[in-house]
Amino acid sequence: MMPVLDAPADAFDDTGSVPAHLLKPSRFILHYVVRRRWHFVGLLTLVLGASGCSIGVQYVIKLLVDAMGGPREVTRPLVGVIALFLVLIACESIFGRLTGWLTCRTTVNTGVDLRLDLFHCLSGQSMRYFADNLAGSLGQRITGTAGNFGAIVNTLVWRILPPVVDFIGAILIFLTIDRAMSAALAGFVVAVTAGLIWFGERGRSLHRAYSGQAANNTGDLVDSITNMWTVKAFSARRREWTRLKGHFQHEAAAQRTSWMYLEKARLIHDVALWAMAGTILFWVVSLWTSGRASPGDVVIAFTLTFRILHSSRDMALSLVDIAQQFGFIEETLAVIGQPRTVCDKPGAPRLTCAGHAIAFEQVSFSYGSGRHALRGVNLAIPAGQKVGIVGPSGAGKSTLVHLLQRLHDVGAGRIVIDGQAIVDVSQDSLRAALAVVPQEISLLHRSVMENIRFARPLATDAEVHAAARAASCDRFIRALPQGYDTIVGERGTKVSGGQRQRIGIARAFLKNAPIIILDEATSALDTESEIAIQAALTRGMDGRTVIAVAHRLSTLASFDRIVVIDDGRVVEDGTVAELRNRKGLFDRMWQLQVEGLAHHDSKAVA
Repeated sequence: MMPVLDAPADAFDDTGSVPAHLLKPSRFILHYVVRRRWHFVGLLTLVLGASGCSIGVQYVIKLLVDAMGGPREVTRPLVGVIALFLVLIACESIFGRLTGWLTCRTTVNTGVDLRLDLFHCLSGQSMRYFADNLAGSLGQRITGTAGNFGAIVNTLVWRILPPVVDFIGAILIFLTIDRAMSAALAGFVVAVTAGLIWFGERGRSLHRAYSGQAANNTGDLVDSITNMWTVKAFSARRREWTRLKGHFQHEAAAQRTSWMYLEKARLIHDVALWAMAGTILFWVVSLWTSGRASPGDVVIAFTLTFRILHSSRDMALSLVDIAQQFGFIEETLAVIGQPRTVCDKPGAPRLTCAGHAIAFEQVSFSYGSGRHALRGVNLAIPAGQKVGIVGPSGAGKSTLVHLLQRLHDVGAGRIVIDGQAIVDVSQDSLRAALAVVPQEISLLHRSVMENIRFARPLATDAEVHAAARAASCDRFIRALPQGYDTIVGERGTKVSGGQRQRIGIARAFLKNAPIIILDEATSALDTESEIAIQAALTRGMDGRTVIAVAHRLSTLASFDRIVVIDDGRVVEDGTVAELRNRKGLFDRMWQLQVEGLAHHDSKAVA
């Protein structure tokens, strides 16, 4: 049984939106670092300890070389140096393993938080947002951002902080040899690192372009896979392959540009460090020849220079890599962090649904800059009344019920339930009062039982079975390979359209909400199933307010009233008999559908 989950406790804000100040990648990352601040403090301590031990080992090697320059015998100082060497190696190993353990726990748990927060933000967007963005692309961005965060943390822990400690330790050790050489080393490394950071920042737009192209192509690929029936039905496999080839080639070009920019950084760094290494090595050898440096000083200068040569290359290139990861995160935040168009007001109360009366007051709405889908609609639906919504295709029928669910906000006017404007109450409480059966039923890639129970997670198996029987789907469900435990496939592709629709109706029955919205709820059913479902709906609608959009006018014959919409306006309102007598749009539709069908059937029999 699925548990009831509360809203995330640590969401970005009360609505789950990404605040403007967190749209910058650096502040976005800092948000999660602060959330687990003690984990990151522990990581910093362990990394400093491990790197400090590593530098200590290098200095002990110097002491060992100098100690062996004397008499060829094992002295107490020599034994002490060897013991210190072994202790430092052991401590470095212990700190390293603890660092790996804590890094794993921190990045994995933070990745979970980050994905949940981004999903919480994403799920609050309007339906128009999801129509404009491919689902696969959005999912890839969320998963990729968690990976980017983990890559940044791992890069800092393993490839940036250790070289920084190496550099600081080398400066301190070189101070014991020659201050001028130490100052030269410090200035050189700082200059090279700063230059590479600047170079990396200039390439962020390239990395962001590649990230956006990759995410869009992933979404495009998922879209083609999801609609594989359409691809096959229209013999479009080759066309889709060619189209995707073009997209992938553009992505490859963006990837090559991003990649080669990193290679330029590597080349610049290699040349600079080659010059630095040669300068330091000749310098320390000259100090040795003049008697101002011991053999141990020469050895440690060589080993530290070699160590800095390699570790600073990793550090500098890692800084450029981090710039790339920041570019990916920035691109994700630009898409997922878009301002919401449908938002709860701060502290919005829950809808208190008592009589569940509905009123549309001068409601107008348009999609984008196109023509109005609804124009000044006034419609009052008393509590418990069953109202049918009919009209030509594109008249605005589905828009009306979408606005009632607040999938979009009205352009003008307002919608009221029991005296409460729906814009003033929380969206979740509004939708909790509505049981919706859409024309296109979308099932989750889960079992039949989970799909029906999705309406009410705490419902018992017996209640789920009762809802399925009421929707005339219990029999076919039990005939499935695993019965109620059968996985229905992505979007319910393993069951027929009529079966999906009946499962959707069972889900609405189980919710037991005071307001029922039927948007072409029986359009995919055969006549026999439709009659059975209509009878079940009639029983299940007792005492509830019902709004039903339908093309089949016969399904609305038992409703209290019919509202006819044309070109975004209410043009007729009344019972079936009243509207037939008016000889208006409804009567013409009735004649075309009911009487025309009967005439066609009589000719077929003849």
